[in-house]
Order: sequence, then structure tokens, then C-alpha cells
Amino acid sequence: MQLNETEITSFRNYKSLRMEWSPHTNILYGMNAQGKTNLLESIYFLSLTKSHRTAQDKELIHFGDSFTLVKGRVERNVGSVQLEVLLTNKGKKVKINGAEQRRLSDFIGMINVVLFAPEDLELIKGTPQVRRKFLDMEIGQVSPAYLYYLNRYNKILLQRNHGLKEIAKGKMDQSLMGAWDEQLALYAPKIWRKRLDFLKKLSSWADEIHRRITDGKEKLLLHYQGSIPLEEQPDEETLREKYFEVLQSKAERDVERGFTQYGPHRDDLLFTIDGNEVQSFGSQGQQRTVALALKLAEIELIREEIGEYPVLLLDDVFSELDVKRQTHLITGFWDKCQTFITTTGVEAIPMEFLKMASLYHIENGKVSVEGR
Repeated sequence: MQLNETEITSFRNYKSLRMEWSPHTNILYGMNAQGKTNLLESIYFLSLTKSHRTAQDKELIHFGDSFTLVKGRVERNVGSVQLEVLLTNKGKKVKINGAEQRRLSDFIGMINVVLFAPEDLELIKGTPQVRRKFLDMEIGQVSPAYLYYLNRYNKILLQRNHGLKEIAKGKMDQSLMGAWDEQLALYAPKIWRKRLDFLKKLSSWADEIHRRITDGKEKLLLHYQGSIPLEEQPDEETLREKYFEVLQSKAERDVERGFTQYGPHRDDLLFTIDGNEVQSFGSQGQQRTVALALKLAEIELIREEIGEYPVLLLDDVFSELDVKRQTHLITGFWDKCQTFITTTGVEAIPMEFLKMASLYHIENGKVSVEGR
């Protein structure tokens, strides 16, 4: 899979830009705040219809404009595909080969990306919300059905939480919650099954890669921590009944607190090295290694799921890694993925790797092609 060209209009500090990309490695370099990461963000936006940097879509629109448009031509095993994402104050419209798609979930996954940025350390040290977002984004790229289940679950969850507040104010009868509980119990097991299956595969790849990085000295395991007890291979109907019972039995506490305490939206991931929690007891070096292993595992898992490697986006990560981890990172994607790298200076990139790359100098939203 490779992104052959992009065309962006009114995106961040780019008023208009059309680029053709190398099918191998593309290095975007220049001083900070010139637009390097914005270009990576536009590719991420083309893939997932959202930003990895902000939850406020309006921030993506060029100052003073009313819309942003990102187009791309992607080469896949099935042939060439034209993609388009239009964002206005009325929402998003997406097209595949000129045909508008009714649902975003029908569009997401047409170009698969793996992003690795310094803030990905937050996968290890950050909040459970960061790790849930990681799961949702990665599973969603390879499973449109998962995005549908998650979207339905989240909409019902918002309605239930609003209802809880209305009940607390005496404006609604608690007996009316049953319909919401039944709907949540319908979609939650489907989400759990997808997450557990994905995590099992990801854990296997991550441990194998982690062992290579640590010369076989450490064993990495990924654990799913459900807000209700989950078996390794749970039966969907049993999960539905169990979760419905939890929602019913905890309803009064939920009313007191004003939100739903149990469900996929409250779950977490746990990382252990040789049985010890990395979040609490891992060194900074171990945390960086786990983050690197996770990203390289994503690459292999996506290839396993869809039959081709994703596009890799590396946002200023070489300066954050020591030589050993740099080597493992390069080995992990060399001759596999089309890669986009941002950096303030090419001196941070290993020379043997630099010789094979195409260079693009970014200054104040202007791109100069320097080599191919």
C-alpha cells in the first residue's frame, strides 16, 4: 500500500498544495512550526477522517476559510483508489473514487496508517482514555464493523448518561433506563470480542519484537482490564446477560455519580515485563522500548489482517531514540512500508538510510523537493 499523491486545500497553514510522493521513504525537514507535522496530519486525516493532535475539527481549517479538503491517490493490491475528505462547519463528506459514502466507517481503512510520535509514550504512562483511543483507532482501520458497533454504543451511552442526570433531578423515572441498558448490552459484547481478539494478536507480535530489541532478556505481555470480569474467549450471549445485570444492579450508584461506571468506555490496557507492571515500575528506557514494540507490532498485525503493509508516519521520533532503538525501528519497516518522516534536521537520520530517501524541505508552508 502506498500514497502516490495528495492534494490539500485550506488545511492548517497550507492554503493549497499538491504533492507526489516516493513509494519508499519521504523525509520532511525544517525548523519547528513550519508545517512538517501538518503534512503528516493531513495524511492521518485522509486515513481516519480525524486528527491525532486535536479533537476540535475546526482547528484543521486554514484561518479565515470555511472548509478544508484533503484528496489522495492510493495504490493498493486491488488497484488505484481516489480518496477525498471534505470538512465544513456542517460536518464531513467522504468519497471513494468520486462516490460519496454514507458512513465514515465505509471509508476508514481505505488507506491504513501507523503513526509513531514522541507523545506515544503516553500509551504507557498516560490515562486509560489514551489506551482506549489507541485500541479504537487501530481496530477501526481493519474492521468497519467495529467502528459501527462503537459508534452505536457511544451514542446510546450519551443518552443514558443524560438520562441519569435527569433522574437525579427528578425529571425522569428510573424505570425508563431499561431500553438503554438493553441497547448497551447488545453492542458492548461485540466491542469486547473485537478488542480481545485484536489484543491477543498484537500481544504476540509485540512480545516477539520486544524480545529482539532486548536480546531475548525480557518478556512483554499485554493484558485487557475490563470494568467487568471478562473471560479470554467470552461467549457473546453470556456477556450480554452479565453486562445487562451489572447495568441494572448498579443503576442507583450510576444515578448518584451521574455517569455509567461500567462498560468498554471504562476499560484499560496493562503492560507487564516479566510480570511487573511497566506503567508503575518500568524504567523510562523500558517504557520507550514497549512503545516502539507496540508500533512495530501494529505494522505486522495490519499486514496480517489486510494482506499488505500500512503507510508509516514517523513524527520526529529519531531524536527521541538512542542508536539501538533507531536501528530496530529502521529494521522494522525497511523495505516493507512507504514511510513519511519529519525531523528538524537530517543529521538525526542515520546516513545509510538517508541516502535512500527523498528529501522535502518545509519552510512556512512551502515545500521544496530536494532529492529522489
